[in-house]
Parts: sequence; C-alpha cells; structure tokens
Amino acid sequence: MDNLDSIILGIALYALPVIFAITLHEAAHGYVAKHYGDLTAYMEGRITLNPIKHIDPIGTIIVPLTLFIISKVTMGTGFLFGWAKPVPVNFSQLRHPKRDMLWVAAAGPGANLFMACCWALIIKLGLAFPENIYAKPMILMGMAGIEINLVLMVLNLLPIPPLDGGRMAVSLLPHRLAYQFSKIEPYGFMILLLLLMTGMLGAIILPFILLMKQFIVSVFGLYI
Repeated sequence: MDNLDSIILGIALYALPVIFAITLHEAAHGYVAKHYGDLTAYMEGRITLNPIKHIDPIGTIIVPLTLFIISKVTMGTGFLFGWAKPVPVNFSQLRHPKRDMLWVAAAGPGANLFMACCWALIIKLGLAFPENIYAKPMILMGMAGIEINLVLMVLNLLPIPPLDGGRMAVSLLPHRLAYQFSKIEPYGFMILLLLLMTGMLGAIILPFILLMKQFIVSVFGLYI
C-alpha cells in the first residue's frame, strides 16, 4: 500500500471516531452544566449530538488533517492533534460553582472513556464474526476509536487550565491556591504548544494512554 492509499484509509477509519469523540465530549460538558444549574450551553444549542455545532473548522478539520498527512508521509504513522469549539459554561450560574465545576469538567473525559469502551465492544463484535465482510473495517475503526478517545481523555486531564484537568484542579484546591492556579489559564494553550513542540507532551501522556489501552483490552478480552 503506497502513502496515498494509506492516507485515504487512515482518514476513512479515523473520521467517524474523531467526530463522535469531540461531539460527545463537548455535549457532555453542556449536559452536566445544565444538570447543575447553568443553562448557557443549552440556550446556545450546544447540548446536541449534531457535530456541526461543535466543529471548529481549523482545530477539528484543518489542523488534525494536516498533521495526519504530514506524519504519515514523514514518519509512516498517523499523528492527530486538534480541538473543538469549547462549550460555553458560566460557572457562576452553577448551584455550587467551585464544587460543581469538578463534575462539569470531568464529564468530557468521562464521555471519552465511555466511547473508548463502546469502540472496544465494536471490536469484540467484529472478532466474533470474522467471516462477515464488515468485520475487518469494524475492528480497524474500533482500534482508531479507542486510540483517539484515550488520547483526548488523557490530554484533557492534564492539570493545565483551561483543559478539563486544570478545571478539576481549581475545583479541588483550597480557595486561595485555586485562585492563584487559575491565573495560569491565559497561558494554558501556549504551555500546551510548548510541550508539544519539545516532545514533552508525548512523553507525559503516552504512558497513561498505553496503560488505559491495556486496561480496556484486558477488561473486554480483546486479542488485537
């Protein structure tokens, strides 16, 4: 298989998992925020499974597609990095802002873990019917689904505001420390880019991704 065929196959396998991953991640934030009293996302129509509402043309399409193609051509392996339009949350509207922030932030990574398990079930189904013409595509797409959701989950759990892990840290820290820590937020994206460009980001998150992948493979009894 040449590079072009490999790129087309990779895009076909990753497209659906990526769309589901970002859509459910963002919708989960909005749904939990609504549950705890903030209707901002609900009023803006962001508690929906319609991916168009969550897609950022640059962060969800152009950047991931460009990185995937470049990494396939130069390294032979697909690398994905991107983002969706963040769901608007007015934390002051939550019934208990500091405490409820934890659950609103955790909802996104939680949705990714749930989806990784769903993709594992799809692999299990494909392995159970190996003669079915859809078995191999189901297995390959399921593997892509597990990978992309675990990457998003672990990445978002980094304790860097405004990532979900940063929000969770602000929720858990004592008030004075939480206030000081929250001041990092304007520089959070620059910190993330610096970690990415220096290779430190991969070194930090890869062990956790592999650990979670092994956990899911073991729980669902997958032999892939």
